[in-house]
Amino acid sequence: MKLMTGLLAAVLLLAGMGASHAVVRIADDRGGRIGTYVDRYQNLRSSGETVIIDGLCASACTIVLGAVPRSRICVTSHATLGFHAAWDFGANGRAVTNPEATHMLYSMYPPAVRRWIAARGGLTPRMLFLRGKQLQALYKPCYLDAQASAGRPSSH
Repeated sequence: MKLMTGLLAAVLLLAGMGASHAVVRIADDRGGRIGTYVDRYQNLRSSGETVIIDGLCASACTIVLGAVPRSRICVTSHATLGFHAAWDFGANGRAVTNPEATHMLYSMYPPAVRRWIAARGGLTPRMLFLRGKQLQALYKPCYLDAQASAGRPSSH
């Protein structure tokens, strides 16, 4: 009987661990409307899930850095973050930088990311890419095999 009770306790413990260690994998996310990502990542923040960045996370996707605690974000060797100024369509249909939205976007990033961006001229229409050793100096590497998580749906 003690063996069955111990076995049941172990199964329940493992089942609970699996639920609390859920992950969201981000790869090939080119961004979109800022408001959509703010909403998505507020839900992700409250879920307690871990975020694996395993490919491109650009534009509004990078809001995840400010929305989810750094302790719950890891990056693989394939991770690339892309930053640029926010923009709207102008009267003639061309992209026009939106200074207010750019400031809001910039203010969402953690201080270390803001310093990295500022050292490269700030948020402009030109894309800045953070990857490799520079990225892994700011975020912990994922200790999971990225291929093992490839079957999980990405967050976009």
